[in-house]
Amino acid sequence: MSFPEGFLWGGATAANQFEGGWKEGGKGWSVADVAPYRPNVDVKDYKATTGVSLERIREAQSTEDTTYYPKRRGIDFYHRYKEDLALFAEMGFKVFRLSVAWSRIFPTGEEEQPNEEGLAFYEDVFKEMKRLNIEPLVTLSHYEMPLSLALKYNGWTDRRVIGLFVKFCRVCFERFGKYVKYWLNFNEVDSIIRHSFITAGIIPELCGERGELACCYQAAHHQFVAGAMATRLLRELVPGAQMGLMLTKLTTYPRTCAPEDVAATQKKNLENYFYADVQVFGEYPRLMFRDLEKRGLTPVMETGDLELIRENTVDFVSFSYYMTMTESVDPNAERTPGNTVLGVKNPYLPTSDWGWQIDPVGFRISLIELYDRYRKPLFVVENGLGMKDTVEKDGSVHDSYRVDYFRAHFKEMKRAVEDGVELMGYTSWAPIDLISAGTNQMSKRYGFIYVDQDDLGGGTLNRTRKDSFYWYQKVIATNGEDLD
Repeated sequence: MSFPEGFLWGGATAANQFEGGWKEGGKGWSVADVAPYRPNVDVKDYKATTGVSLERIREAQSTEDTTYYPKRRGIDFYHRYKEDLALFAEMGFKVFRLSVAWSRIFPTGEEEQPNEEGLAFYEDVFKEMKRLNIEPLVTLSHYEMPLSLALKYNGWTDRRVIGLFVKFCRVCFERFGKYVKYWLNFNEVDSIIRHSFITAGIIPELCGERGELACCYQAAHHQFVAGAMATRLLRELVPGAQMGLMLTKLTTYPRTCAPEDVAATQKKNLENYFYADVQVFGEYPRLMFRDLEKRGLTPVMETGDLELIRENTVDFVSFSYYMTMTESVDPNAERTPGNTVLGVKNPYLPTSDWGWQIDPVGFRISLIELYDRYRKPLFVVENGLGMKDTVEKDGSVHDSYRVDYFRAHFKEMKRAVEDGVELMGYTSWAPIDLISAGTNQMSKRYGFIYVDQDDLGGGTLNRTRKDSFYWYQKVIATNGEDLD
């Protein structure tokens, strides 16, 4: 078996990491606009980059600086979208994943009417994609909620945010439904536990006696309800469109075969699945709900919430995959960073420049586990390698390490399809260099397209095709048959 006919090859981005134009077109402040770049921070210290306080937010709002608040500038897709989309079309993209910045449509999240300039911008983008025969895959919430909602309501901990989000979804479906068939509700919905402010606008000091963890599970419940409402609304307004969930697939192996390590690993994997379980099966998994009860973290629910969730499950399961981890009860076990997580280092795997362990076989394992568990179509919407690239004197970038990474992962993805996994498509993260999500830096490069910008915003922003650009172009043209 080969990849199915019509397989959707492409790439994935997020508005807050590549769009720029943060003060243009009527856009309001988002949580991403106050995320700072802090040079020389240990990659294992995620709290240093993702942690937040009211003081930090006030400090950020006191300046319009884009040097140390790089997500404000991105890579200027806002002005260069035609150029970037043309490059994606040249690679042969069948699909392009992007997000609609909520604060570009409703600057504070509470306006009665949407911002027409923001709507017009995205409509122009979708029209250009249609002209180039690129299918949009749109994320509704990708780490860019209006900052005003975080400050006023402590983000998704407040139930009132549900209605505001659904209003935003309605506007998106009504305005863009004729262009967009595939939608995702919340990017890496499980990440609320790892970086609650970026994911859900939660400011820990506003959580009071409940504590941040209780706020996280309350906010997650509100997102489950909002996601169900959005799915129901999409089916009413855009018949034939599909809604998917998006999970960070954090596949974890036991560090040893000691039963204690196996039990710790099982617990970690079950928590990772929890966020998808609710949206696929339409109910809280019994074991996870019992665990929340024991820890005093059961979210407050209203009558009808569980019925709503049960009746409006997702159409497909999408996920990100970058690395695997191991788990151990040994407190002295060496830990290594991953996708905003720390895991016990696996001695059998190589690591990237940022310490992420590279595991192509784990990709196949993840695909099989997800499909066997959920029995719904899968969509790989993030997978890639962040590395330091060197530009040669002639402007070329010879990134054979990136080609090697993708080739190994595509071989395993193909084996999963041969095993019977129903796979809709694949979008690499990211097809063009952009601001990194966790470390907020530019030098951690993922793209097939090099962008001339350094960590402090210096550079021309000129786009250059790397060697991997031409390799991925060939992969798409042959539907994954030619990986040489």
